[in-house]
Amino acid sequence: MANKIAVITGASKGLGQEIAFQFVRDLGLDVVLVARGACTQTEERIKGLNKDSRVLSVSCDISSPEQVAEMKKKVDEFGGCDILINNAGIYPFILFEELDYDAWKHFFSVNVDGPYNCLQAFLPGMRKQGWGRVVNITSDSFMNGQEPKLSGYISTKGAVIGLTRALASEYGPYGVTVNSVAPGLFVCDQTISNIGGAPGEIEEGGFNKWDLMLGLQSIKKYPYPADFTGAVKFLVSEEAGFMTGQTMVVDGGIARV
Repeated sequence: MANKIAVITGASKGLGQEIAFQFVRDLGLDVVLVARGACTQTEERIKGLNKDSRVLSVSCDISSPEQVAEMKKKVDEFGGCDILINNAGIYPFILFEELDYDAWKHFFSVNVDGPYNCLQAFLPGMRKQGWGRVVNITSDSFMNGQEPKLSGYISTKGAVIGLTRALASEYGPYGVTVNSVAPGLFVCDQTISNIGGAPGEIEEGGFNKWDLMLGLQSIKKYPYPADFTGAVKFLVSEEAGFMTGQTMVVDGGIARV
């Protein structure tokens, strides 16, 4: 996949960082790192690979159409977008009765409007060139719906899965595939902050979501970002060229789709 460019949102840490790292390490892709803040750590990890891949970092709030338009200009100057990974998202745990309308709108502005803005920016170019790959990062929570305090988050991920299916029909005739990957909960800074501790750090008597999820998984290990990247790499490959409109669930066997 030499000379192809992947745009990855939410690339400063967590799953986005791991996807960018493995795209360079394993696929030799050029990558555009998109995040609201700096992607310094991701850049340093990629630099340590001593690969020939080019790296561009762009600061962008994907919920803003204006900022995405500016980001697109920089991507076009870099060579365009062949692969789009819509990874950026938020998932604070909020009880539904405490989820006011402003918080609800914020969920959708980042988790749904953000991918929409990026898709509007880059799908026309993929259609024109007759090749493209889109992978939207969703969540297994839409399939099982059993996590409390995630009504806003789960609603947005359901919307993205619907968008994935619809766009697969529109862009399939032009050589563009649109799929999604639905990870389960995994260990990273954001989940540790939201849950109140890493695995093994939750105080006795507290609600230990890590152990709850581990008990539901068929594969008994705490998952990390690297456990999900294989599915993403497959979906952007030529081997997945006849697969579109699908959602791959990667959660250790919790959801059975």
